[in-house]
This record gives sequence, C-alpha cells and structure tokens, in this order.
Amino acid sequence: MPEVSTDSQITILGAGPYGLSAAAYLREAGFDVRVFGQPMSFWHDRMPKGMCLRSNWGASHIADPARKLTLDEYCRETGSHITKPIPVEHFVSYGRWFQQNAVPDLDRREIRDIDTCKGGFKIGLSDNETFTSKRVVIAAGIRTFADRPREFDGTPSSLCSHASEHDDLGRFSGKSVAVIGAGQSALESAALLKEAGAEVEVISRRTSLRWVGLHPRLHSLGPLSKMLYSSRDVGPAGISRLVAAPHLFRRLPRWFQDRTAYRAIRPAVAGWLSARIANVPVSYGLRVVEAIVAGDRLNLRLSDHSERWVDHALLATGYRVDVTRYGFLRPSLIQKLKTVNGFPKLGRGLETSVPGLHILGKPAAWSFGPIVGFVSGTEFASSELVRSLPSNGARVH
Repeated sequence: MPEVSTDSQITILGAGPYGLSAAAYLREAGFDVRVFGQPMSFWHDRMPKGMCLRSNWGASHIADPARKLTLDEYCRETGSHITKPIPVEHFVSYGRWFQQNAVPDLDRREIRDIDTCKGGFKIGLSDNETFTSKRVVIAAGIRTFADRPREFDGTPSSLCSHASEHDDLGRFSGKSVAVIGAGQSALESAALLKEAGAEVEVISRRTSLRWVGLHPRLHSLGPLSKMLYSSRDVGPAGISRLVAAPHLFRRLPRWFQDRTAYRAIRPAVAGWLSARIANVPVSYGLRVVEAIVAGDRLNLRLSDHSERWVDHALLATGYRVDVTRYGFLRPSLIQKLKTVNGFPKLGRGLETSVPGLHILGKPAAWSFGPIVGFVSGTEFASSELVRSLPSNGARVH
C-alpha cells in the first residue's frame, strides 16, 4: 500500500524560475507550500554549455517579493563575476543559489500523477507516497512541448534530435550537422557546433534572419526609451510596453493579441551573435520535405529539389504548448481542463477551469501574453498568484 502523508495547503510542481519565484512569494504571504522538482533542471540538462541568455541583465532576475535575490546580490554574496550576455551555466548557478535561499527544503522527488479529489487534489510521488493538497501550482516548463516536424517522424535519435536534448554539442565534433530553424536557438547552436569542430549548415524556411539588439542607442535615449521599451525586455519598441502589462493586454481583441504576441516573440537572433555566425552557411527559403535514413547517415531532401547528406539533423524548431501532454495529469483531470490550441484558459491568479489548479510559465501565454514565457515574467505571475488567493487561507507563522 502506498504511504499517505499529511495534507498540504499549496503544492508546487517545478523548481525552475517560475516554481521558485512562486514559492518565495507564497511563503512571504504566509502560505504553507511544498515544492517538488530538481532545481533549474531544464536549464542545466537541456541547454548546451556555452549558450547564453538572449535577455538582458535587468530582465534575467528571478523575482522574489523583497527583491533581495537578484543577480546583483548573487554576484555580491558569492563573489561571482558574470559576463554579458549571461552564460547559461552562470544562470543555473544563480537559480540554485536562489533556491537555497528561498526554498531550502525543496523536495527533489518526482510528482508522478495529479488528480482531483474531495477538497482539492490527490498527488502521487515516484516513491509511491501520496498526499492531498488544497491547491496545485504547475510550473513544469516546456520540456514536454519540444516540437518535432513530422518530416522527421521515425528518424532515430542517433541521426536526429531536438535542440533541447543536449547539454553539450561537443559530441558532434568532426561530424556534419544540419541545423533546422532560424531563431536564436538555431543560430547559437550552429555557432557552438562550428566552434566545437563540426561541419554545420543552417536550413531556414525564412528568406532572411531577423535581428534584435543591433541598435543599442535606442535604449539610451532617456525618457523616450522608457516610453518605447519595458525593462521586461520582451518585444520591439512599443510592443515591449504593451506586453509588459498582461492585464491590459488580455483585454484587447483576440486577433490583436495573437498578432502582437507573434510580433513580440517571432524567431530572431541577438545582435551579439553576429560575429560568431559570420562564417556559418545559412540556406534561406528552404524546408525539409523528407528525411531518409541511409545507414549511419541522413539524406535530407529539400523543397528546391536539392538534398543534403549529413551525420545528424539538429531540430531547433521551438516548442508547441499542449498541456494535455503533461504526463503527470490524470486523464480524468485533463477532461476538466478548458484549453485553446493546447493552452489552458486561465483566469485570475493564472487559475485553470479546474478550481485550485494554477499553471505558470509558457502555457499561460494564451491568457496573459508572451511575457509569462520569460524569466522577466516571474514577478507578474507570482504576485498575481498571491493576490488571487484569500488572505484568510494563509497560515500565520
């Protein structure tokens, strides 16, 4: 028989920026919170060594209510020196320092399943312990949502993989690799591959690359810059301000939200990467129409009737949110979730159609705009979550 433990007031699944930030805010407000997950696991396990954050310094702080657990404080307390742009390994170290300060009692066990029950939710852990919780906050990230084009269905992992499956691209040294995509992940992966000694080519459906940050002077125009750009660092001039106000953004016509959200996060490349990809060949306006396994190599047939023979195809093709793919959600619970194209429909406090179930991070973007898919959105999400809960539900310590 599984072991049954005492009830929990609020349970958080996930120990990345959103889960850790939410825990910090909830505990400051007096709520009893249990947090489960491996700290910063996606950033550590699914982003290659040498990769950097595209967001600027000010937009890369994980939010805490007292604003004491910033990157600046991390550097001051630990004596660390972090270069700009921020290397992912340094961000991981910062996130783990945040966890040690804000959630020192983090439970690293895996939540195996979540279902509704009388008075809340029944939660099962990987070691067969079960307990109930009045509320559940899901901050499970995007790992489950890696988008793999159907042209690569059936291709073995030895010949084709998603960019999120690697923590070190050095394994491809001496190999020929086709990188599929046109955004930051694609071009930075290509740079890392070339620097590791791989023969690399980027294949892009787009006819050119989009660049961001090529005109830093636009951010140093004093009051004018503040009118055009939010410190959240999501989106171009004007749009940056709009998406930084999620409550306003979600009240706009749906067609305008969709168009503006795409404009804010469409595939683009940071200007600081330009020198590193100067000698990386990019084939524009092409798509892979068929991927054929030929022994230990891959034959890619392209839309212009040309072909490429490579040792590996790296899919930097982004993510497609579909919360029904969260394996820990029981089918009976999924049936109660109202979704739109895989995104949950969220209300106040980022609460789903299942009372007491909240979802943070990228899955909240359909309801609250693109900012909640970035680290800079942790302040809004966490404070909005706390504001939505009845204050009489908090326990006074």
